Amino acid sequence: MLHFVPEALAQTFDVSILIALAIGTIAGIIIGALPGLGTVLGLVMALPFTFVLDPPTAVALLLAIYVSSIYGGSISAILINVPGTPQSAATVFDGYPMARRGDAPLALGYATMASFAGGIFSLAVLVLVAPQLAKVALLFGPIETFALIFFSLTTVAWVSSGEMIKGLLSATIGLFLSLIGPDSMTGQIRFSFDNLFLSAGLTVIPLLIGFFAVSEILYQAATLKDVRILSVPEGGFRIPPWSAWKPRLVTLARSCGIGSFIGVLPGTGATAAVFISYADAKRRAPNPEEFGKGEPSGLIASEASNNAVSGGAMVPMLALGIPGDGGTVVMMGALTIHSVIPGVRLFSEQPDLVTQIFVLLLVANLFMVFFGALGSNLFSRMLRLPVTLLMPLVLLMSLVGAFAIRSNPVDLIAVIVFGLAGFLLRLNRFPPAPIIIAFVLGEPLELAFRQGLVLTDKNFLQFFASPIASILFAISALILLNLFGLGGFVGKYFKRNSAEV
Repeated sequence: MLHFVPEALAQTFDVSILIALAIGTIAGIIIGALPGLGTVLGLVMALPFTFVLDPPTAVALLLAIYVSSIYGGSISAILINVPGTPQSAATVFDGYPMARRGDAPLALGYATMASFAGGIFSLAVLVLVAPQLAKVALLFGPIETFALIFFSLTTVAWVSSGEMIKGLLSATIGLFLSLIGPDSMTGQIRFSFDNLFLSAGLTVIPLLIGFFAVSEILYQAATLKDVRILSVPEGGFRIPPWSAWKPRLVTLARSCGIGSFIGVLPGTGATAAVFISYADAKRRAPNPEEFGKGEPSGLIASEASNNAVSGGAMVPMLALGIPGDGGTVVMMGALTIHSVIPGVRLFSEQPDLVTQIFVLLLVANLFMVFFGALGSNLFSRMLRLPVTLLMPLVLLMSLVGAFAIRSNPVDLIAVIVFGLAGFLLRLNRFPPAPIIIAFVLGEPLELAFRQGLVLTDKNFLQFFASPIASILFAISALILLNLFGLGGFVGKYFKRNSAEV
């Protein structure tokens, strides 16, 4: 794969791709900084506009948003004590106290450089681990693929936010929606209810925009209590001196490792990573009493780990086609739409594109530092936008973007329907991410299952004759048993570390 690096570098430094990276980085930071938006919504909003771009440029735009929006959440966490994204939940503990005592530029400097370190560390993990994982994946046939996708569906439990039964019901909705339209093997139309438009099946874009963007906007409107424009201090930017970094390098490295490791675990997510990293840094620090009062080590632990998750989470997504959370679900759907199919064949069939993704992630992290430092004051001013102005603009962009994809009014109707459905599900604490995960995985799951039945002459028990499939089924069973109450080691570890924060 190394021999593709010169070509990937040449393609990355194409003017159109650099412009896409710059626009994506700026947009991602702003989206991350504005409370209530976040990584998933930013990716969904950008997705329709990538259809006029060629695949490398579209991937560059989405990767830049994915990387920079995680960092952007630290800006509002530091300046107004409100995390712009859930990944920045622990940044408020020490970032805001630093800003209150007049060290906002220094806090933003710590956050920016720690985020960059976490992103680069996780990129190294991605480059080293993903190709090796992909080599094993080449052994997969239909039976092994079915077992892998079935294992992928267990990630639904991890992204259900403690609502296990509701998460499984959400996944059932997603699986049903994936069955609408033509049968992939026979071509027979299913569940169209004699509707011409449903006979072609549903696409992932209306689902993404409806369940994530529109439902979030409606939820924000329903739960909004304070629409006052916030008093936000000037941002500024100052990189801490080496003497301040030196005693904290171990904390930085350890947090990068924790974030990358948790990112590789499907469905665990950055929020768990930041609390574990923060608790670990506090427990090992010589001055734990200073944490929560403006200690830079706490800020470093949070920001290094949440950005380290980004590269780690792309390992199972690219190598195995396993989306672990909302961000990687959208990324996987976006890549699929642009003829980049994450999973067992990507590294063997498109190694040049994989190498370019690695290079794009590197450049996106560099742009994040550059634009984060350059626009710190501008981004702080963006926080003064009233939410009553911001949300209608996001809604308008989402609807226009959904219609612009195919100029099909049915897509617009689908967005509105799914948005209202997603809003009702949110009010009843049904997580939306399992719907998209199950919808994306539903068709390949059915296809692999039916192909496996053909190979085994309709004998499902023969699936367990495959060693790889048996191992994946066993792991899936252990995860489900653990999540339903037998075990609980991971949950106890998260709870214990979170309690120490």
